[in-house]
Amino acid sequence: NDGDLCGIGCFYLHNGRLAFNASKEETDYLDILVSATDAQDVWTEIITCLCSDSCPTWNVLDFYNIPSESPSRSILPRLAESRGFVLNEELAEVCPVIPLSGDFDQYLAGINKKQRHEIRRKMRKAAGVGAELEIIDSPELLHEAVDQFLDLLQKSTDEKNQWLNEGRTAVFHEIAEAALANGTLLLMFMVIDGERVSALFNFLYDGRIWVYNSGIDINKYGNLSLGVVLTSHAIRHGAEQNCHIFDFLRGNETYKYRFGASDTEIYRIQIERTA
Repeated sequence: NDGDLCGIGCFYLHNGRLAFNASKEETDYLDILVSATDAQDVWTEIITCLCSDSCPTWNVLDFYNIPSESPSRSILPRLAESRGFVLNEELAEVCPVIPLSGDFDQYLAGINKKQRHEIRRKMRKAAGVGAELEIIDSPELLHEAVDQFLDLLQKSTDEKNQWLNEGRTAVFHEIAEAALANGTLLLMFMVIDGERVSALFNFLYDGRIWVYNSGIDINKYGNLSLGVVLTSHAIRHGAEQNCHIFDFLRGNETYKYRFGASDTEIYRIQIERTA
């Protein structure tokens, strides 16, 4: 727009299928990078480019994990229809979120009475044995802290143990360094007697806590519910930072709803080229 960048569409092409350039399994929200006011113009230019002779041939645009409120969900059907393409939209998954307004006590007052009692009881019990919250804010501590987070991630479930590999380990370190540098990393631990025993790898951005991944040593302090305690501290931190959303990201695990979360949706949009 007169030399000013107003949008980025980053994609990859594989076997005739064009998708957002990110893993749908590991990136909970996907879309083009654009403000809502420019989305129509940017998508129009993107589709025009993708349909030009200069673009490699594709058969299907396959866009995963588009948030329910994204302008893309109304823009893409119009653009597909204008070119005679066939579009299909389907619910991909849910992302439970907690709206935040006010302090931690106000959050607790708004959830189920039984769950409110349980959160308070577990936080008191953990504090009673000396469990302390640690938030990593120093570059000097970061590398070791990420290694310890990944160790706790592997110990939390067999699935996560198998999921973590050398490439993902490197990505966690790179993302943590970049996020700490720009003030969006929220890497948290519960610590007992100097040992980090549960962890949350979160982001804090745009008035929102984004709960990306977690880890806990399930063989230690099992009676203290340190995963629940740490999540409670993360919600409190979000309230103290005046966040308006605590976002558990993708997945309908039961524990999220015990904290008072309600579902938002992400969608998959497929556009088939008919000619």
